[in-house]
Order: sequence, then C-alpha cells, then structure tokens
Amino acid sequence: MSSSNALNHTLSLSELESLLTMLSRPRALVEVGMVVACLALSWLIVHGISRRMTVSPGHQSVLLGQRVFDGVLFPVIALLLALGARRLMPLIGEPVALFRLVIPILLSLVVIRLVARVLRATMPESGGIRLLERTVSWFAWLGSILWIAGLLPLLLDELDRYPLTFLAKKGQPTPTVYDLLIGALQVGGVMIVVLWLSSVAESRLLRGKAVVDLSMRKIAVNLTRTLLLVVGAMVSLNMVGLDLSALSWLGGAVGVGLGFGLQKIAANYVSGFMILAERSLRIGDMVKVDNFEGRISDIKTRYTVIRALNGREAIVPNESLITTRVENLSLADPQVNVTTVVQVAYGTDVDALFPQIIEEVQRVPRVLSDPAPAVTLSNFAADGLELTIGFWISDPHNGQGGVRSEVNLTILRLLNRLNIDIPFPQRVVRTVAETPSPPAGPRPETRASGLI
Repeated sequence: MSSSNALNHTLSLSELESLLTMLSRPRALVEVGMVVACLALSWLIVHGISRRMTVSPGHQSVLLGQRVFDGVLFPVIALLLALGARRLMPLIGEPVALFRLVIPILLSLVVIRLVARVLRATMPESGGIRLLERTVSWFAWLGSILWIAGLLPLLLDELDRYPLTFLAKKGQPTPTVYDLLIGALQVGGVMIVVLWLSSVAESRLLRGKAVVDLSMRKIAVNLTRTLLLVVGAMVSLNMVGLDLSALSWLGGAVGVGLGFGLQKIAANYVSGFMILAERSLRIGDMVKVDNFEGRISDIKTRYTVIRALNGREAIVPNESLITTRVENLSLADPQVNVTTVVQVAYGTDVDALFPQIIEEVQRVPRVLSDPAPAVTLSNFAADGLELTIGFWISDPHNGQGGVRSEVNLTILRLLNRLNIDIPFPQRVVRTVAETPSPPAGPRPETRASGLI
C-alpha cells in the first residue's frame, strides 16, 4: 500500500471514530430532535398534498405511492429539510454528527424509491423487476455505507487508476473504470427519467377527456413512449461520449434483420398501429376470430388480447387480425339482437298475446326499449304455433345467457297467468291384443329312412 493510500485510510478511520464519539455525547439529542422534526414535517407536507390530489385506485403514483410515506416525494422533502437543518446546526453552535448519517440514508432511499416506483409503473407485469429493484437497493445502501465510513472517495480514486485501453480513442484521454461507472449511472438516471415521463404521459392520455376514443389514446401512448425512449437513448449515448455517427451502420443491419428474421415481428407492429389508426377493432368490441368469441380487452403493439365470457383469454397476433376474416359484433353499433323461441297451442289468440309479450319483455332490466322487442309467428309447428321473440341489448360483453333466461322466465310467467298452454309432443299408443297360441302336445314321431 502506498503512503497516500495509507494516509487516506487513517483519515477515514479517524473520521469514523470522531463521528461515533460525537453521537455518544448528550448534545446529540438536539440533532435527534431536528431529524424527527424533519421527518414529521415532510410527512405532514406529503399528507396534505395527497389529500388534494385525486389518484385512481389502480394508478401507480410515483410521487405519492399507495400510502403517504412509500412514494418518492416523502424522502425527497425529508432530504431537502435535512440539508437545510444541517446548514442551520453550526449557526446555533451545535456540531453536526447525526446528519452525516441521515443525509446519505435519505439519498439512498430517494434513489431506491425512484427506481422501484418508476419500474413498477412502467412495467408492472415484468418478472425481472424485483431482481432489478433488489440490485439497485444493494448498490444504493452499499454506497451510503461507504460514504458514511469515509471509504467512498478512496474507492473512487482506486477505480480512476485502472484505464480501459480498449475504449481509448485517438487524440482523447483513455477512459477509466471510474468514467465507465459514472457513464452507467448517467445513462441509468436518464432512462429512469424517460420512463417516468412516459408513465406520466400514459396515465394522462388514458385518463384524459379530450380524446374520447380509447384506441386513439393507445396510439398516442405508444408513439409518446417510443419517441421518449429514442430521445433518452440518444441523450444517454451522447452523455457517455459515444459518437452517434458511428451508429449509422446500425440502420442497415436493422433493415436487413427486418427483411429476414424480424419480418413477422415488424408486420405485427405495423398491423397494431394500423388497427389502432383505422379503428376497425377497438378496445371493448365483441369479436369472433377462428371460432373464438370474446371482448377485446387490450391492443398491444404486437398482439391483441381477447377475453371470452368464460374468463379465457386469447393472444392473437395483430397480423392475423389484418389478413384474416374477423367478425366484429359491435363495429358500427354495440347493440346486439338476441332471440328466443316459444310455442303456444293452436287456437291461442296471438293478436292479443303479442302486445302483452312485448310489454313484459320490455320490463327486463337489460332489454332496450329502443329498438323495441318484436314478436313474430315464425312457424306452424307440428305441436303448436312457434313464436320468435327478438330483443336488443347494449352490453353483449356481459353475456347473453343471463338476459335470455330472464326473458324466458318472464314469458313463462305471462303464459301461466293467461292460462295458455305450451304444447309438447303427444303420441298415441295402441295396444294390440295377442292371438292365443295352440296348446302344446307331443310331437309326432318321425322315422328316418335310408338305403341299406
């Protein structure tokens, strides 16, 4: 170990010992009170802000979180108040000891909360989010411990001593491990800010009232996120000193890849934007694709999610929705016609029965009054008069079995009240008397004759 390293190591140990000595004094209680006051004041400020802001139950708020203290805003305000109190301590004649521990801890908490909240808001279904959160947490807490112990400057000086010659450029200084670490932190910070901005834009666009059609909002969300990610990547590469002109060859490679291996993926992405732009398929429509019928729950850039009424979900590539036949039950009008059939006995006064059936069916909650239900004499069946009752509903995504059952029960109660029979197949069974059989007697003997 060199003399300078040994001196720095001795200074860090002496600083740590002095810090522990100052914390053990009774005057450290003043700092404890200041720290508690900073935390209580920050909690009151965030609590007041959260009461004035309306956040939807399913929305992941980065600043406020699910509770007052688990968002980013609480440690940020606490850190600002702690910095102000640290500046105030020498003015009142008190030494600074506890704030040397609190400020690194609050700074680490800000980094952890920011990364965790942004990743959960932008990628809630990703499986690697928890691993990335734990990795960032470990590095943040390790950095704060090294900072408190006074070893962080020594570590950074050591990293600055190892050059990375394979990254060296002609006419420019050779980068070191320290430069690579700072560049990675800058890139990570820029991408976190970009993801945060994209999540804020997505929540505002999806909840906004200016755009009524949800499909147009999805187009705006996808374009905004893509644009922000591209700008963030360019800014990050420029911050680390990478010449963007050197990436001109990447365009040709991407073009060749799209022409061969990524052709299907590119077709699905383009088809997704076409579906959203043309609005031939919209979120909430009832569709039927390859004998799978359900409601469109989401349209992604690569695939569309269709949820059936029994809870099953189908993931259909967007290219298939463009190139194959798709039945959209609610393209021009979400209203769907539902029919049911009943038979009444011959001789029933159907002219008087039809208005009563229409009146009773209109009282079913999900049946629309405009268009009104209709009753037709559809067939002269073998057992009675076949009546077809047609009615309209505006919520086919809730299923048709329940409303058809309610209509059938209503018609059954009406027919029972009017004493109208519902015919059923009748068969005439004729019994034929059996003829008496001759009495059983001894069989006549038969002789076999043959040639001897």
